Order: sequence, then structure tokens, then C-alpha cells
Amino acid sequence: MTILEINLPDSLAKEAKAAGLLAPEAIEQMVREAIRRRAMEELRQAMDRMAAVEGPVMTPQEIQEEIRAARAQRRLR
Repeated sequence: MTILEINLPDSLAKEAKAAGLLAPEAIEQMVREAIRRRAMEELRQAMDRMAAVEGPVMTPQEIQEEIRAARAQRRLR
């Protein structure tokens, strides 16, 4: 278990405490949700980059060949 210390303005800390947001369970839930949102945003950005690539669409066989080639290169390192 990791212990964190955070610094908040007094008024914000009072509001957060009154709302039950400073309980370990609440903080854990907020952190998990932030991680999930960040992962979803990274996925959206990757999808946008993929959609912006021009050229012919690769077949499943071509994709598999690229994966095999990348794995072979990785093994050589």
C-alpha cells in the first residue's frame, strides 16, 4: 500500500472532506476513473491517427506478415 500526501487549499479540502472525497475508497475510485479516461483518450487519438493515414487498406494477411516481421526484428535485438 502506498501512502500519498496532497496539498490542497483549505477551502477545497473542507469541501472535499464534506463531500466524502478524501476517503481512501473515494480517492482510489477517482484515480481509477482518471486512468480509464486517459486510456480512452489515448485510444481515440490513436484511432484518429490511423484514420488519417492515406493509402490502401491492409488485408488481414498483410497485417499478420507485418506482425511477424516486427517480431523477427525484435528477436534479433
